[in-house]
Amino acid sequence: MGFKSDIEIAQECKKQKITEIAKVAGVPEEYLEQYGNYKAKVDYRLLKDLKDKKDGKLILVTAITPTPAGEGKTTTSVGLTDGLRKIGKNAIVALREPSLGPVFGVKGGAAGGGYAQVVPMEDINLHFTGDFHAIGAANNLLAAMLDNHIQQGNQLGIDVKQITWKRAVDMNDRQLRHIINGLGGKMQGVPREDGFEITVASEVMAILCLASDIKDLKERLARIIVGYTYDGKPVTAHDLKAEGAMAALLKDALKPNLVQTLEGTPAFIHGGPFANIAHGCNSITATKMAMKLADYAVTEAGFAADLGAEKFVDIKCRMAGINPSAVVIVATVRALKYHGGVAKADLNNENLDALSKGMPNLLQHVQNVKEVFGVPCVVAINAFPTDTKAELDLVEAECKKLGVNVALSEVWAKGGEGGKALAEEVVRLCEQPNNFSFTYELDQPIEEKIRTIAKRVYHAKHLLMLPAAKKKAAEIEALGFGKLPICMAKTQYSFSDDPTLLGAPQDFTVQVSNVKVCAGAGFIVAYTGDIMTMPGLPKVPAAEKIDVDENGVISGLF
Repeated sequence: MGFKSDIEIAQECKKQKITEIAKVAGVPEEYLEQYGNYKAKVDYRLLKDLKDKKDGKLILVTAITPTPAGEGKTTTSVGLTDGLRKIGKNAIVALREPSLGPVFGVKGGAAGGGYAQVVPMEDINLHFTGDFHAIGAANNLLAAMLDNHIQQGNQLGIDVKQITWKRAVDMNDRQLRHIINGLGGKMQGVPREDGFEITVASEVMAILCLASDIKDLKERLARIIVGYTYDGKPVTAHDLKAEGAMAALLKDALKPNLVQTLEGTPAFIHGGPFANIAHGCNSITATKMAMKLADYAVTEAGFAADLGAEKFVDIKCRMAGINPSAVVIVATVRALKYHGGVAKADLNNENLDALSKGMPNLLQHVQNVKEVFGVPCVVAINAFPTDTKAELDLVEAECKKLGVNVALSEVWAKGGEGGKALAEEVVRLCEQPNNFSFTYELDQPIEEKIRTIAKRVYHAKHLLMLPAAKKKAAEIEALGFGKLPICMAKTQYSFSDDPTLLGAPQDFTVQVSNVKVCAGAGFIVAYTGDIMTMPGLPKVPAAEKIDVDENGVISGLF
């Protein structure tokens, strides 16, 4: 049997009509808004009508620090949910929507892989149900209204050098990071410096994912700070009378999307903030819907546990009033060897010495989940054919020392059947004592909250707040936003803010260059290292290999 690509596997799948998947999920037809045969939106009114129903157990899937070797969080999340159904449990998965930036860049799509995928894979990875377009349009409507206000006399006295709101596009386009616009004469706008963020970094994306209903959405949009007046007062979307029109653009995007796995398991896919520059979790609405409809709701948080899981705990769980019953930490033997200093080209060879050197990365994530977040966890080793028994035994032995079991996850090759062992362990963990706790207290000063994350989660020795960041933190506190949670903007490739420091680095300093209040989303972003909110394309973008034939069949997506 020849090797099949993810897209070939997905295209061979005999999908069920979305109306049948809705029946499996327990979604009554009156709440279903179909987008063709295999996708639907679910009206958020369903959550209100299910408010008295007991919540199912919530399982968070996170991972070790990512490497070019790949980890497989989404694949594991999908396969685990299929595995739970294979052992007779009522389970639903709730994931994020992929951004077009990575789809056409390096990372590819985010619909799982092998025989643990969500379908229709092409739709999910491309335009899906238009949610990201709606978010970009709402973001850019606010930008247009802001610049129009300045052009039409600037009644609010907005200082064009203190505008914090950027435009957004869902593409990796480094050319747009720093631009000058409004050129060409008096009628073409007021010339000023500006820039674009990728849509997934927009505060509108965060708001959509954290809002509980239309009313909450509108109130959050109204609170967005777009800039400051000449005398330092914040200017909001409400001051520009923008929130109503923005909410109108987002009214359908607020509804979670229902699709299916290759095995017909219901899957909610909704929202998609990146975890290195945003809060990295799917929408609260979709997660809560999965918890109301299923006994086990599986969700993931972006990148490693120092980013996605920390924000899931300290931002999402706080705002939603939910907490996980168990955490799955995904690792691969190949990625651990990479953390131990092996070049990507040599990862297929057995190397117990490098594996031992890379293990501290996994163990530190395990320790954080158990001791900082207080949740029972299991390590899921995403299996590769090149893994040797000696390597797998070494991982298991090291994890056992911390009182954590290891489950071999073979979901890429075998689907739900390969996730049964992991599913059994997750069900066991869900009944274990749970000492769920947050990393920091909200009433700590901003700098102290950032320091607590850096020391407790990243294991940094020092925190250096640059003068500009200290000044901004003081201003944010003076404006009354000091008690908001922190959203760290940090490289995903290291516990530190330096992407070259692999494994579990010691004696490093986290440097914070700036802080910004996202009053609508309800958090403060702290920018560390060289982090950027607009990625660029690589030398050979994935887009070069994507094509579509005369029958409309897409190839090259992965």
